[in-house]
Order: sequence, then C-alpha cells, then structure tokens
Amino acid sequence: MATTFTLEAAKTANLRLVEEEGKGLQALHDTITAYRANRRQGNANTKSRAEVAGSNKKLWKQKGTGRARMGSARSPIWSGGGVVWGPKTRDWSIKTPKKVKALAFRTALTDRIASADVINVDSFAITDGKTKSFISAVAALSDAKKVLIVSEKFDEVTFRSARNVQSVLLMSAAELNAEHLLNCDKIILVSDALETLARRTA
Repeated sequence: MATTFTLEAAKTANLRLVEEEGKGLQALHDTITAYRANRRQGNANTKSRAEVAGSNKKLWKQKGTGRARMGSARSPIWSGGGVVWGPKTRDWSIKTPKKVKALAFRTALTDRIASADVINVDSFAITDGKTKSFISAVAALSDAKKVLIVSEKFDEVTFRSARNVQSVLLMSAAELNAEHLLNCDKIILVSDALETLARRTA
C-alpha cells in the first residue's frame, strides 16, 4: 500500500529533520555545488606560445619589407601558434565537511517530505525482470516524469528491469545524497530504508 510520507510519519520513524525554517539552505547550496564541481574532469589543456613546437627564429627582418613585424611562428595570431589565456589542466574538486553534508541531506529530505513529494511503500520488487513490468509498477505509484526509488537494497532482477528506464533512478539508502533528493519530481521510499535513513540523520 502506498501512502504519502508525512512529517509526523518521519518523526515516528526517528528521522531527525530540520525544524528551523531557513536553516541548512547555505549548506545545501554548498554541498550541491561541491558534488557538481567534483564531477568535472578538469583535463582541458591548451599550449601557450612557450609550449607549442616551432622555431624562435625571426621570420624576416624588422624593417624594410613592407610587411608587419613578426618575431616568431609560435605567435598566437598565426595558425599553429600558441593559445592566449586558454584552459589549463586543473582540479575542480571541493572538499565539504561531513557536518555540512549531513545538514544538507537533512534539509533536502525535510523539504521533500514537507512538500508531500515522498511516497511510502512497504516493498518494491520486480520478479520477472521485464522493463514493461517495472514501468507499470512505477506508474501505479506515481505519474511524475522523474522518479527516485529508495530502498535498503534492490535485488539483481529489479535492477535489470530498471536499467533501460532513464527517468527512474534506483538508489540505496546508504548511497543517497542531497542531490539525488532534489533531482527528481517524486520519491518512492520503501519502508526497509527507514532504519538506515534514521541512522544517517541522527
């Protein structure tokens, strides 16, 4: 049976939520920014005029030719020359304190529960491993475009039935983070995940 997971139900399940209005918003912003920055590869790299291959020989004399003065073929205005202010390899990662991430997680969870976006179900599993069966099971619970299903764990058959459905994400309660909670329209919360969520929000 599917029911809307309320703030009262969260307290009954021992989930520690954010009660003070506005608290945790900065932590949530910083954490989401860090998650996205940490996914950046930062391996774009260009060569300056000091790094490109080529001779330093002056191409023609400074005066008397009628042409513009030119010192090197590695000049940025020449084809094959260096790049001015181009990107360099860098590390974009941002370190976020554990307490900040924990507060961000509780803030995101509180917001989704308060907005009635969390649906509680006793169990969720697909026995035949068919994508069609998975889509039907999700549609019976929610008609949202993007759905996040959170459980303590999923069996291999259920994972296999969901792998071709890009609009639905299966996530274990231990791996769930604030970005997952915000990046969906509806959240289907399986009851067996409540114990782990209570431990993570404690």
